[in-house]
Amino acid sequence: MRLLSGRLMRSWWPAGFAGLVALFCVAAPVAAQINVSIGAPSVDIGIYFPGLPSLTLVSGSPVYYAPQADANFFFYDGMYWVYRDDNWYASSWYNGPWAAVDPDAVPDVVLQVPVRYYRRPPSYFRGWAANAPPRWGEHWGSGWEQKHSSWNQRDRSHTVRPAPVPAYQRQYSGKRYPTPEQQPALHSQNYKYQPHEPVVQQHYAQHAAPHQGQRAEQEKGQEHKK
Repeated sequence: MRLLSGRLMRSWWPAGFAGLVALFCVAAPVAAQINVSIGAPSVDIGIYFPGLPSLTLVSGSPVYYAPQADANFFFYDGMYWVYRDDNWYASSWYNGPWAAVDPDAVPDVVLQVPVRYYRRPPSYFRGWAANAPPRWGEHWGSGWEQKHSSWNQRDRSHTVRPAPVPAYQRQYSGKRYPTPEQQPALHSQNYKYQPHEPVVQQHYAQHAAPHQGQRAEQEKGQEHKK
């Protein structure tokens, strides 16, 4: 699979959603990660997979990675996560559109993924232990590290179960890949998993659930089938 270069800022969603992008810039206080949301899905990061990539669980983690992809591509808690050009992005669909994610909002479990699972590691990963997580505190600075001092302290008493992969998306590839306007309804119809990470829950409520008009059409279609 190939990671193509693309324009970083291409609008996919109506302009009315543009204001939501600013939400991911809000700084989060200690232990208040739930107040930092993922921005609106409106970014093209140049990822164009021909179909849903094969995903494999990271050893000892509820996070999946794509071993055959030429990208730092992960799946956790019902969303795809990509680390590219020193930025994190997330989407409920494997080819986006993507939402920029502030470092304060990336789930700790995703940040704990060891260096060896990054299929396209940035140059500053060089020399870091392959079986240990990236040195995010060193990279993002003391301000981030002070707010996230416990990000790499795994809770051994509570194991998060991996979310099911949205396998239904395999049928949506190439020209069949849905538009951003179509994606929420399809996701709601076919993927019943409920995320447990507050930041993912917030994203689902804002962007991954059908809008009121779509929901009405969906219910109308279900009534018609009876």
